[in-house]
Parts: sequence; structure tokens; C-alpha cells
Amino acid sequence: MKTAIIGAGAIGSLVAVYLTKAGGDVTLIGRKDQVKEIGKNGLKVRGARGEETVKVKVLPRLEKEYGLVIFTVKTQDIEAAVRDNQTFLKNSLILSSQNGVQADLYLKESFRQENMFSSIVMFGSTYARSGEVTFNFEGDWIIGKPFEPVDSKTREIADLLRTAFPVVVSEDIVGMKWLKLFVNFNNCIPALTGKSMQETFSDMDLCQLSIMLLKEGVEIVGKEGITLVSLPEFPVERIMGLIHMPIDQAAGIINKTLTTLSQEPLYGSILQSIMRKRPSEIDYINGEVVRLAEQLKTDAPLNRKVVEMVHQVEQKGEYFESDFLKEDFGLNIKM
Repeated sequence: MKTAIIGAGAIGSLVAVYLTKAGGDVTLIGRKDQVKEIGKNGLKVRGARGEETVKVKVLPRLEKEYGLVIFTVKTQDIEAAVRDNQTFLKNSLILSSQNGVQADLYLKESFRQENMFSSIVMFGSTYARSGEVTFNFEGDWIIGKPFEPVDSKTREIADLLRTAFPVVVSEDIVGMKWLKLFVNFNNCIPALTGKSMQETFSDMDLCQLSIMLLKEGVEIVGKEGITLVSLPEFPVERIMGLIHMPIDQAAGIINKTLTTLSQEPLYGSILQSIMRKRPSEIDYINGEVVRLAEQLKTDAPLNRKVVEMVHQVEQKGEYFESDFLKEDFGLNIKM
């Protein structure tokens, strides 16, 4: 199956490298600067599987129909990506890979449901610059159908992706996406500090903030009656345990987990966008909880404040000092 990947950022570049290495017929679609750099020097990847440079076919937009098109742009960029490539998308199988739960609803406006597939990326990657990415850690690629039962085409796509990554087929990809939203909930805090996940969450007070945001978010989703579905290596009980145990104990788990997740600095998807001077996906992660709260005629004050502050960082390019965050969110400041 000829495959196009629209979005030459952290995940798109990584997927293009390893599907190409596995012998796939793969074309990566990127911005002009990315196309120029990758076309000239190839894609350099380092990290979990070593360091190498791989020649990848790269274009600024689709030039023909592909059997499978994987969207790896951020949710807020989907509409433009579809518009720029719509001439050759009509008959393709479409696979989303975005964080949050809105991407499939956006894509539904342009594609037939039977041609739509959804996925959750559990491996981690950091975009360094055009043509260079870091593979931070391994993980599953979970695939399913957002609006219909899993079918033979789902398994065909899974087999293709399995040549490069461990793949799991899910019968409830939507429920899993809601749980993955909470896995990504911590990304907002490094976006406020401008520091790596490791450095940010070495501060136990900021680990407590992550638990406070998580607890508020899970409560709002529960009020809406949304069912979270366990991921293969991340059960729902892990999230529920964190929000019900004493906050100091929960913060200790966050500290241990996020400071040891990757040997290379890990910045999180939201901060990566800000560092590239591009809009982040905060509205589709913590902002999703704020939207739900508004629909329920209630409030999610902590997450609303985080969303507002991340937008402030985007606009001004200035990060917050840790002590300011602690005071603003009413955390314990150890002098």
C-alpha cells in the first residue's frame, strides 16, 4: 500500500523513517523548509534505536492518490492540510494520529466514515529542527475505527504499520483516546516553565500541580458520563489511583515517572510547538476539559487557568518562573 504522511514534525518524520526502512513506499509531506532540508540531506534520527540518517521521499503536497494517508499534523492544522491536498484524498484510507479527541470529528467533515481510521501513538519523539528528530522512547501504535466496527482494512493498515512499530488493534479507540488525553495532561506544565519534562517534574510542587489538574479533569469527564478505556500498557486504574491517593504520594509517582521516561531531554508536544513559534494543541488537551465544563454549566478553574497561561506564553514568548506558578496555583513553596 503506497503511503503518504502529511506532517513532517516529530511523529510524522519518525514514522516516515522507519516505514521507509522497513521497505514501504512512503512519501512525507512537509513545509517548504522541511522539504528542502530533508530532500537535500535526508532525515536524521537518534535515540531509542540508535543514530542514523535515512533518505525519505518528501514533497510539499500530494501529487497523486495514495492507498493510505496518515495525518500527523496537529489538530489545529488538519483543516489546512486537507484543503491543501484535497485533490488526491477522495479515495484514500485516512488515518488520524493526533492527541485529544477532536481530530476525527474534524476529518469526518471531509471523508466517508468507512474510509476513516484513528490511532493513538504511545511512542515518544521530539522535533529538533527540519530534518532531525529524537526518538525518545518506544511504545505501541494503537489503531481502530472511530465511527464503525473494526474491519479487514483496519487489520491491513495494522499489518503495514507493524513492519516498523508494535501495533495493537482496538475495538474502542474513542474510549482509549479519552484516557490518552489524560496521559498527555502533564504536557502543559513544561510549556509554562519552558523546561524539559525531566527538569520541570524534578520539582515536587509542580508534580502536585499535575495531580490537581488531572483530578479536576477526570471529575469533569466523569460528570459527562464518558467512559475511559484502558490502554495496553496503561490501565485506567493507574489514573484513578493517582487522583485518589494522598497528593504527596501521587506527586512522587509523577516525579519518578516523568524524570526517567527518556535519556534525552523530553519537552512534550505543547512546548515543542511553542519552541517552534507555532500554535500549540493546548485547546485540545486541557482545553477539552474546559469545553466539557462549559457544556455542563460548571467550571474547571485550574485547567482554564493553565490554558490561558499557555496562550499567554504563545503570544509573548515568555515563560513563567516556577515560584510564580507555585504562588499563583497555591502550592507549597519550600524556602
